[in-house]
Amino acid sequence: MPAPEASAQEGEKRLGSAELGGELGERATLVQFSSAFCAPCRATRRILGEVAELVPGVAHVEIDAEARLELVRALGVRKTPTVLVLDPEGRIVRRAAGQPRKADVIAALGAAVRES
Repeated sequence: MPAPEASAQEGEKRLGSAELGGELGERATLVQFSSAFCAPCRATRRILGEVAELVPGVAHVEIDAEARLELVRALGVRKTPTVLVLDPEGRIVRRAAGQPRKADVIAALGAAVRES
């Protein structure tokens, strides 16, 4: 994932199923913020979906940024795609903007699972 970053403040914020509109994964959740005419968002959807199928206990939730502006603002999402990696409790442990590489997503998941 390009430029992964996490801060203590982000790690304290927890996102639940109600906020995400989808179930959290047992081990981690990949949250993708997308917009309708974003070509990298389509590629990101495919990559994150493949990783979620490959890694047991990982869920992929895609959020339409335009439809969820309150959440976009609360989380400081500035561009699409933006990907958040959540631990099993819904804490943000990694964040990246732009289209990720599959290997980077897997590496970020590994770090998220170890940290939780």
